[in-house]
Amino acid sequence: MADPQRVFVRTPRPGVTLEQDGAIFCVVAAHASAVELCLFGTQDAPAGESRVSMTRLDCGHWAAFVPAAGPGTTYGYRAHGAWAPAAGLRHNPAKLLLDPYAGAVSAEMTWRPEVFGHVVDDAFAGDARVRDDRDSAPFVPRGVVVSHDFDWGGDARPQVRDADRVIYEAHVKGLTAQHPDVPEELRGTYAGLAHASMTTYLRDLGVTSVELLPVHAFVDEPHLVKLGLSNYWGYNTLGFFAPHAAYAHASDAQGVVDEVKSMVRSLHAAGLEVILDVVYNHTCEQGGHEGAMLSLRGLDNATAYRLGEHGEDIDVTGCGNTLDVREPAVMRLVLDSLRHWVSEYHVDGFRFDLAVALGRAPGDDFDPRAALLMAMQADPVLSQVTLIAEPWDIGLHGWRTGQFPAGFAEWNDRFRNTVRDFWLADLAAASRGDGGGGQHPGGGVADLATRLTGSQDLVGGP
Repeated sequence: MADPQRVFVRTPRPGVTLEQDGAIFCVVAAHASAVELCLFGTQDAPAGESRVSMTRLDCGHWAAFVPAAGPGTTYGYRAHGAWAPAAGLRHNPAKLLLDPYAGAVSAEMTWRPEVFGHVVDDAFAGDARVRDDRDSAPFVPRGVVVSHDFDWGGDARPQVRDADRVIYEAHVKGLTAQHPDVPEELRGTYAGLAHASMTTYLRDLGVTSVELLPVHAFVDEPHLVKLGLSNYWGYNTLGFFAPHAAYAHASDAQGVVDEVKSMVRSLHAAGLEVILDVVYNHTCEQGGHEGAMLSLRGLDNATAYRLGEHGEDIDVTGCGNTLDVREPAVMRLVLDSLRHWVSEYHVDGFRFDLAVALGRAPGDDFDPRAALLMAMQADPVLSQVTLIAEPWDIGLHGWRTGQFPAGFAEWNDRFRNTVRDFWLADLAAASRGDGGGGQHPGGGVADLATRLTGSQDLVGGP
């Protein structure tokens, strides 16, 4: 149980801070009137829910010190406060909420009406204005406390010049799921990707860098679940600090964390960089205000997401919500997450999904000098790793290829399309139904030359 005598001289950092005699839990919920820490024992020894009242500190932070809490402890939060959807406030203490800073996630997501903050039917349709008071705890994932002590040995970041970088984009599961040279029990896992047969294969290809499709903890979308399908790609983030456990050979949270680190260490030993495809533009609380209540929506919906004047979500991602990275607490969440993966997992860079959403200024126009983009460039940790923007989103004037600030590389869709159409001319012509017409699609050799020499028409420069 918490120590009620603990006085916080300074506001702790969000997440869990391990100390010799216990752990400090801290979460941001600026509009809440009260927050409870909910403890469920450990992964090895589960227990019934016990609740701890947290202390409100500066800038919407809530904290509690729990003696004897440590690695393996499972937990969540419940936030009390106003239910005023038109004002963007959706507090509902009946819903167990995942810590946005959780270092690991346990338990599978079970899609049921109880995981929504508002009343829905079995098809997950309902009135988003009416609060649902059923407990969601049996059906939602929980955070797990983990230790980041790890023997990195002589791990060193590969020194790859930008001009020499050759990126191999890979899905952790798909890359090795059927690979005959990877031990069967390791196929489709982080450990399988780290196997010597894979690192040798990648090196023989001439690859310098492996870009992993999303490995942040994610969940399947409810519409897929209703169809009996699952999300293969992972662009549906639940936790920005936790690795996706389903890709691990290990079955416990600490083992998952250590397995990811071992993978990075092995790839580095083979001279290969590790770049993560990351999704900070939206979260898995999809569907706008009609989506589920799993974490940020219940803690502080009005701060976490871009909202309209009637509390509705402003969607420039095509997923129903957009993180409001203009807010200091949300910007810190993104920056802390990025630093976490560099410092604790030794990754070498990031590819930002729908990166224009991260650079939309207060007026919603894209600004290459937006605060978050500038903060990444100025950060002493992040400025030393590779930053790659996917330079578009689906919002107004969302195509911004060539307009990101110095320090960011960009995915160039015109290069991709031109090269593909040049080498697959018959397919490109067939897709247009013109039979080619004697013309090479995509502008022919001239357009290909423009793309191969740097796309000056898009990015400028001498």
